[in-house]
Amino acid sequence: MAQYTLAQSPEIILTVPGKDSAKAREKAMDQLMELMDAGKLSTELEEGFSPQQLIEVKEAITESASAEDAITQAVQVLNNLATLKLKVQESRTEALEIRKAVDVLFSDNSVTEEEITHLKEGFKILKNFAQANLRYQEARAKAEQARQVLDQALKSPDK
Repeated sequence: MAQYTLAQSPEIILTVPGKDSAKAREKAMDQLMELMDAGKLSTELEEGFSPQQLIEVKEAITESASAEDAITQAVQVLNNLATLKLKVQESRTEALEIRKAVDVLFSDNSVTEEEITHLKEGFKILKNFAQANLRYQEARAKAEQARQVLDQALKSPDK
């Protein structure tokens, strides 16, 4: 719903369906003309009035709506944390095995081409695990706040 008012009469609110558009403003002008014809508009618009002079009324975001948004966002943050935790857990064992194999590159022992090929293939797993682990650590820090938001929202009003 689009709402409009007049600078000369801010107490008058004209409500029309849809978003702010030329068509909505024309409908608001029709309502304005009806008010004028019915004598319900105390303001004289002597110099004429155009739809562009209508002032769009934006609804103030209510406190409860912003609290609901905070809860929704907190749940999304926690959901992301859960997904990242699973991803890290699934790849941890394999990544740690590959990490141990990396040590062979720093020893004086000889290695086979097969070992090097296996290592190179494992680097992708190692990289993915390390990146997921970093994202998990960052998400965990954000999730602490999300948990507090939810705890606050879940508190019983009589406590």
